[in-house]
Amino acid sequence: MALNVLVVDDSAVMRKMIIRTLKMSGLDLGEIFEAGDGREGLARLDEHWIDLLLVDINMPVMDGMEMLHKVRANPETRDVPVLIVSTESNEQRISTFYKLGASFVHKPFSAEEVKEEIIRMTGIE
Repeated sequence: MALNVLVVDDSAVMRKMIIRTLKMSGLDLGEIFEAGDGREGLARLDEHWIDLLLVDINMPVMDGMEMLHKVRANPETRDVPVLIVSTESNEQRISTFYKLGASFVHKPFSAEEVKEEIIRMTGIE
């Protein structure tokens, strides 16, 4: 089953790096969508079927933490796997990601780290 992925990061360069990493991973990918902040990300979730979210935390307009809370509060999206891809180093905030059912990969990341975490979260290879 091909995964439809939404990459949410305020940096266009970082979005491209994440997408390139996903494509190099060898995972079965469907469509890949992009958003520049949490509000745009929520709009993409309303517009498309998304199987996996990769979300930055520190973004303008709506940050990744607020987006994660909104995703989990919505019955239609609460079970979508979320991988936080961030430079966040505050252990308390990172533990909150896990409490909200998200996983975490620290920037900079390796393609292998991202692939392993996606496989762990989704169960597909």
